[in-house]
Amino acid sequence: MAYTAADVKNLREHTGAGMMDCKKALDESGGDFEAAVDALRAKGLAAAAKKSSRTAAEGLVGVAVSGTRGVAVEVNSETDFVAKNEQFQDFVRKTTEVALGAAADDVEALKSAAFPDGATVGEVLTNNVATIGENQQLRRMKTVAVSSGVVVPYMHNAAATNLGKIGVLVALESDAAADVLEPLGKQIAMHIAAAFPQALAAEDLDPELIARERKVAAEKAAETGKPAEVQAKMVDGAVAKFAKENALLSQIFVMDNKTPIAQVVDQAGKAAGSKIVLKDYVRLQLGEGIEKAESDFAAEVAAAAGLK
Repeated sequence: MAYTAADVKNLREHTGAGMMDCKKALDESGGDFEAAVDALRAKGLAAAAKKSSRTAAEGLVGVAVSGTRGVAVEVNSETDFVAKNEQFQDFVRKTTEVALGAAADDVEALKSAAFPDGATVGEVLTNNVATIGENQQLRRMKTVAVSSGVVVPYMHNAAATNLGKIGVLVALESDAAADVLEPLGKQIAMHIAAAFPQALAAEDLDPELIARERKVAAEKAAETGKPAEVQAKMVDGAVAKFAKENALLSQIFVMDNKTPIAQVVDQAGKAAGSKIVLKDYVRLQLGEGIEKAESDFAAEVAAAAGLK
């Protein structure tokens, strides 16, 4: 029985197995879809399909730098136990290295990229789900680069070299020497990990975030019962304070608790005799924005036993 590329695609979507595994299963089954599913299930590869519905909120963030370019990648798993698995750590490390050569921050394109062992990143990921026995997701990636200067990586709560829970990259544009830029970048990266800026500059903050803050401030101001013009000034002041505290360049440096980051960079440039520009940064925190599924262990046991 013949099969088409669409059959391979459907089998991949149905089972979560890799493309080559699906093609082999269809070859061996003579194109019989259900037989191919059974063959993949028998090999443990179809297990990935059901597991993909479970929440993957643990895992690792990986960072890598090459020359003046750096990338951070987040790969999620269901439990912290898997994050300590050498196979999983090796996958995150190598996938982050592959991401360094990506043309854009496109996770789907990264999944199609060649993995060092000859398969694609996505195929290795699917195989890991089947062999490790837990859902894993390649969630996001972010790249920064400078034309001249350094990109400095930092990993907070590192589980292994360049792998951990909060990955930071700092891009410093400058002609200053690396031995000047790298310590500065490391300190700023540590600040970013701790202070959690929402954008590089105030004007870069998400308009929806500002609008929500303005609405909250307006409600607070209205409760004072003060004249409208006074309330308007209160709202503007609250929004300005929020922007200052959430934009990296205007945040107060955690190392001295008094100097704005922009001034820290400016002072370092003057001391080095070469202008330094904090061009960009990345901060990826593991599981950020993922709502973890709450499980009822007793209900799960009852369901497994066929009880109501």
